[in-house]
Amino acid sequence: MTTDPVTDLDLGPDASLLLVDDDEVFLKRLARAMEKRGFAVETAGSVVAGMAIAKARPPAYAVVDLRLEDGNGLDVVEALRAVREDARIVVLTGYGAIATAVAAVKIGATDYISKPADAEDVVRALLSRSEDALPEPPENPMSADRVRWEHIQRVYEQCDRNVSETARRLSMHRRTLQRILAKRSPR
Repeated sequence: MTTDPVTDLDLGPDASLLLVDDDEVFLKRLARAMEKRGFAVETAGSVVAGMAIAKARPPAYAVVDLRLEDGNGLDVVEALRAVREDARIVVLTGYGAIATAVAAVKIGATDYISKPADAEDVVRALLSRSEDALPEPPENPMSADRVRWEHIQRVYEQCDRNVSETARRLSMHRRTLQRILAKRSPR
C-alpha cells in the first residue's frame, strides 16, 4: 500500500489557509491545489480583503503576495501576526529581494518564496519546522545589476517604503526610483 504525499500532510487540528494574491488565475489554481492537500482555503484579492479575513477569522496558515494592487502584502502579514502569533505565513512574490525577505521575516513571516512557485514549494515552506536548516547555496552568484537592485530594495525598506525619502538617500530622482521599484528584479 502506498501513501499519497498530496493528501497525507500533517496540518494539525486547524488546516485553515488564507491565500492573498491579486493574480486571479494564479490564486484560483493555488487554492484548488491546496484544497486537494487538505487545507480549508479562503482567498482574498487585495490587502483590504486579506486584512479583513485575517482579523475576522485568523487562519493557521497564510500565503501572501508581496505586491498587491491596493498596497503591500506585508500589511496583511502584520495584521495576521497581531491576532494569531502561531500562524505559519509565507510571503510569495515575483519581486524577490533580500531586503524585502528580511523585512517579511522580521514582521513575522515564516518563509519567503519567489515566483514562480508551485504548490509543493508552498506546502514545503508552510510545513517546514526546522528553523536552523540552511537553504542550498545559489548555483550562480548575483549579477552587478542584481546587487544594485538589492541595495535599492534594502534602503527602500529602511525608509519604511517611502519613495521620496529613499530617492533622497540614494541621490536619485524620485521618478527614476519609482520605475526601478515597479520592475521585476534582474537575474
